[in-house]
Amino acid sequence: MHLKPLFDRFAGTGRQTARSGLTRAAPAAAAYLADANSEEVVRGSFANLGLTDAYVVRGNIETAIEELPRRGSPHLLLVDISGINDPLAPVNRLTEVCAPDTKVIAVGDRNDIVLYRDIKGVGVAEYFYKPLVGNVLGRTLKEMSGGTTREQPSRGGRLIFVLGVRGGVGATTIATNLAWYFAEARQRRVLLLDLDLYAGDAAAQLGAQASDALREALADPKRVDELFLARGIAPIGNSLGLLATLLPLADPLALTDEAIQQLLHALSVQFRYVLVDLPSELARNHPGLLQIPSTVLLVSDGSGGSIREVGRWREFLGRNTPERAVIHVLNKKGEAGTLPDKEVLEVIPPPDLAIEWDHEIKSAAARGTKAVQACSAIQHGMSALSMRIAGVAADEDRPFWKRIFG
Repeated sequence: MHLKPLFDRFAGTGRQTARSGLTRAAPAAAAYLADANSEEVVRGSFANLGLTDAYVVRGNIETAIEELPRRGSPHLLLVDISGINDPLAPVNRLTEVCAPDTKVIAVGDRNDIVLYRDIKGVGVAEYFYKPLVGNVLGRTLKEMSGGTTREQPSRGGRLIFVLGVRGGVGATTIATNLAWYFAEARQRRVLLLDLDLYAGDAAAQLGAQASDALREALADPKRVDELFLARGIAPIGNSLGLLATLLPLADPLALTDEAIQQLLHALSVQFRYVLVDLPSELARNHPGLLQIPSTVLLVSDGSGGSIREVGRWREFLGRNTPERAVIHVLNKKGEAGTLPDKEVLEVIPPPDLAIEWDHEIKSAAARGTKAVQACSAIQHGMSALSMRIAGVAADEDRPFWKRIFG
């Protein structure tokens, strides 16, 4: 979708300036962005798509309105609307300087469903709130770019690591229920990989049986092909698969980064989402895994020790990159014994998303994923988390940190 509702009054099929009507050579893509991080992400996305005829300018939608008449209207246009109280007014003025077939993406600092609906209603193709996530933006640009890009090798499905900062914070419960939600509610083809080889609980939560297939795949990743995966993956419903094992404690298995990454690559070709329940010890021993293109869900609860570990893991993981984003999930918010919100904010930045504590979850978890899904807190949490991962505006008016901490 592009700015058609407001552009219908313009005639002609050529790429022309709106005021002069003169045909003008225009770039494939352009971006007017107000911060360095967004510029870096967009430049990377343009490069990955082979958009050599593209440029990025420090500025915002007003800068675009001023410059486009002389630069020419691009096929893809990103404009920053951060800090603008009424962005619809400049969006309307943007229509006067853009060609009818320009596809516009707005970038802002507000996670606001009303804003999202308003600007979509006047024909903006998509809205992303900061910080931008490279692979989400890249997919959108590729879909919109049509024939303007050279073909790029597919990186396959979306890789999501679920990492608990310490034991007992509920990382496995989030991993299994998020996988279930993506498969059942969003109808995506999903694979849940439990890399806790000696004490993993994902199979039990899903009511499935662990097998030896995961051990064989990690021991000899060259064996992993479509037939192997078809035989080794346990089906959970129509859209969810599980790859998990439970090794004897006396059975050592030396893991290498290469073996794990080869397995992840093979899985990502077959599944839209690959969720990895990643034990903290494995993450520490294989830090390179957490730097590959992915989303890392850093899960904590509200206890003092857990909040302290969030800071330590943030330091260990380093800054976000255009291809790897960390999302801090505060689980069990409001459980007895957790720190008050004010004290949490004295130690770490606001979490990206919080899942409220529900006393039913503890008893339901022992009965498996289906029982947990009956809890309203986990339903709301998985819905919000899935939208955050997919890059969709959340269905609430206020930013996450305001909803969490009031």
